[in-house]
Amino acid sequence: MIQFSDVSLMRGSKMLLQDANAVVYPGHKAGLIGANGCGKSSLFALIKGELQTEHGDFNIPKNWKIVSVAQETPAVERSALDYVIDGDLEYRQLQKQLIAAEEAHDGEKIAIVHSLLEQAGAYDVDARAATILAGLGFANDVMKNPVTAFSGGWRMRLNLAQALLCHSDLLLLDEPTNHLDLDAVIWLEKWLQRYTGTLLLISHDKSFLDATVNEIISVEQQELISYTGNYDAYEKQRAERLRLQSLQYDKQQDQIAHLESFIRRFGAKASKAKQAQSRVKQLAKMETLLPVMAASEFSFEFFTPPKLPNPLIKMEEVKVGYDSTIILEKLHLNLVPGSRIGLLGKNGAGKSTLIKLLAGEKSPMEGIYETSSGLKIGYFAQHQLEFLRGDDTALAHMQRLDQKATEQSLRDYLGGFGFRGDNALSKVAPMSGGEKARLVLAITVYQKPNLLLLDEPTNHLDLDMRHALNMALQGFEGAMVLVSHDRFLLTSVCDDFYLVDSGQVQAFNGDLDDYKDWILKGESETKTEGEEETAPKLDRKAIKRLEAEFRQATQPLRKAITKFEKVMSDSQSKLAKFEDQLGDTELYSAENKTKLKELLAAQAEQKSLLEDAEMEWLDAQEQLETKQQEFDAQIG
Repeated sequence: MIQFSDVSLMRGSKMLLQDANAVVYPGHKAGLIGANGCGKSSLFALIKGELQTEHGDFNIPKNWKIVSVAQETPAVERSALDYVIDGDLEYRQLQKQLIAAEEAHDGEKIAIVHSLLEQAGAYDVDARAATILAGLGFANDVMKNPVTAFSGGWRMRLNLAQALLCHSDLLLLDEPTNHLDLDAVIWLEKWLQRYTGTLLLISHDKSFLDATVNEIISVEQQELISYTGNYDAYEKQRAERLRLQSLQYDKQQDQIAHLESFIRRFGAKASKAKQAQSRVKQLAKMETLLPVMAASEFSFEFFTPPKLPNPLIKMEEVKVGYDSTIILEKLHLNLVPGSRIGLLGKNGAGKSTLIKLLAGEKSPMEGIYETSSGLKIGYFAQHQLEFLRGDDTALAHMQRLDQKATEQSLRDYLGGFGFRGDNALSKVAPMSGGEKARLVLAITVYQKPNLLLLDEPTNHLDLDMRHALNMALQGFEGAMVLVSHDRFLLTSVCDDFYLVDSGQVQAFNGDLDDYKDWILKGESETKTEGEEETAPKLDRKAIKRLEAEFRQATQPLRKAITKFEKVMSDSQSKLAKFEDQLGDTELYSAENKTKLKELLAAQAEQKSLLEDAEMEWLDAQEQLETKQQEFDAQIG
């Protein structure tokens, strides 16, 4: 097993872990999570022997074979298939031994090496490597292309394939989905479910963690906290742990206040000096509990767009591609305020091409393509990180965007994206990928778009920032088109899915589970537009337009419902605290009579607020349900 005992770990002058303890048993699959920069990758470096602990013990079985994904890919002319097989050093070494034995005509050695090769899986290694490459999105005809022919993202896939091919007792994967599309993520998920060794996985993809691990190790306040189960189970356990921690902290603060009050009142009195000194010692020995940390340092929302023209973009019989190569054709798409579309499709099918067409980076080759005069696009893609000015700060980027805004207002705004204090004045060049992605998102949001185009926006973002983005997108009032391998994000913010396949873009009448089946089986299990057995009462386009109009018309009601739900939640929390306080028997003594009256009055006031909010919420909810029933009847 892997064991960390009172481990303290530093990187440079920064203390990452202090007196941390954790155990991972053989065969377990553990997800390692925590905010960016908390020490997850450094922990991997410790396991691989690249770092040493400041103090404490780290133990791992000496005979374990540890495999991780190489971070660099040499620009070699070897084929992709051979490069992946090269990762199995044991196999390549045995190959050399066999050649040497054959040249020496050493029959006994040849027999021994053949036996070892069989044990190492040598006779199906080409087939296994090809299967892994195919699963990660490589077409059969490109597997013989040289490594130099592939871009950086595809080379990272080659390195991942190397790691998956090798036999391992412990597999270390650090953000393996960052350079994958949804299809490859689904395949990798299935592969890891069948993996029999011990797995340590760093990931910020909630759905991926849920499907692949049975234990979560969370880096929290320089400690390693273990939770049993997948990510969903972790969230529930952590919420309960924080609730108890908060209660313990509040209780201790009351004890400290009581002790300090006693010391102040009686410390100078001779008759009470002994008791006062006893309280001083008690206070000194008390182990100070930390307050529960805020859930996230990220908090932002999209501004209401100044204009919401309808439609924003209209296209009919559009054809788009590169030079004379057609990628997509016969495109029919109407984007109206409230459209929330997730694009699905295999790698290379044309999802990014469609996004670039909508962003104005590509022009249609044929067809009708009309945009509204009030259209304002917010476009996020990974390549935009390269356009940030390395010598400038986050604040300077925002000041260039809005020269009339005050420095303080821009710094307050950047704080919601994690750029607080001196971070807002740090130069962009040395920033991590996650920090640069947050800055591009901040710039995008600030421009008040009414059409959002997001191409893999969660790459490099940690779980807290992904959650903040998720929440912000749910409140966005314009239209949105999203490409992402993050299924939790897709499910949370998209109302409709469109499948990009075989040069066409069609409505996908299914959810992500249906799409997963379609990918794994190699053929669609759901019908796409035009394949319905019975014709709908309204055509699909008309229904989508009506749905968007309905969402826009009922937006005030939905906002009111959310507002009253928050008021009810706050009131219920306050009433629960009042109940706890009223349960204190000391409150009913004569000396606390005034305090009791104040508490009862506050409780009565809060109950009245709760009742009013409940009535308002019920009224708004009934109005929304009535409108929903009328709308459902309208579209049949």
